[in-house]
Amino acid sequence: MEIRYPAHPEAFKTYTTDRLRQEYLIEKLFEPGQINLVYSHVDRIIVGGVCPTDAALTLEAGKELGAEYFLERREMGAINIGGAGTITLDGETFSLGPRDGIYIGKGIKEVAFASVDKAAPAKFYCNSAPAHAAYPTKKVGLADARQVHLGSLEESNKRIIYQYVHPDVLQSCQLVMGMTILEPCNVWNTMPCHTHERRMEVYLYFDLPEKAVVFHFTGEPTETRHIIVRNEQAVISPSYSIHSGVGTTNYTFIWGMVGENQTFTDMDHVPMSELR
Repeated sequence: MEIRYPAHPEAFKTYTTDRLRQEYLIEKLFEPGQINLVYSHVDRIIVGGVCPTDAALTLEAGKELGAEYFLERREMGAINIGGAGTITLDGETFSLGPRDGIYIGKGIKEVAFASVDKAAPAKFYCNSAPAHAAYPTKKVGLADARQVHLGSLEESNKRIIYQYVHPDVLQSCQLVMGMTILEPCNVWNTMPCHTHERRMEVYLYFDLPEKAVVFHFTGEPTETRHIIVRNEQAVISPSYSIHSGVGTTNYTFIWGMVGENQTFTDMDHVPMSELR
């Protein structure tokens, strides 16, 4: 498990492109036959990619958590962006097709990931946060997620937000997680932008062709920077940072938030005139 540490906004301003990428970009999440995890001390979120092939992969706690098992004091959400797969939780198996998700509550001891076909492996994208209570595990398919339609073709940001781990869908401690799909010919996400001091956020960008990129904007609204992001890469955003992007084509991204509340609309909107 890789460990990442937070930075003060004043330090953030001084970072070079390489330093920004080193601290906030997660470049390799999905490697065949592996579990890759990044533990960020920004609200103690864990971001993971699981790509089982020949055999099932079991989630282990490791010394970094100081726990007997991974979800002893944590909850987790997972969304499958690959081929069909399964997640087995304390002996109960859940089938997850492409873009199906699941919420896994605190206290589940065994978490095992598998692919139905190793030639078309599942790719489970996971977000995990500390949890104070145990809530029921629940599978959430794409059709079960709460939909919010936003944007317009004129603003190049027409999109559908699918809320998987959300108070209107299921109960969790602090984790909120979902997926946004941009329609063809639309390239902007989360613009006009916002911050939310109460929560941090992580984006996973995918459904990008090999030569396509997303310019992900980060930093304080008056001190913006950008990070070039490619297919199946994730970006960590501290609470003081904006988190928006524009692609060379349309794309899909998964967002996950942890922090003080679960109020999706709790945002500090930034007037376009104040961006720098």
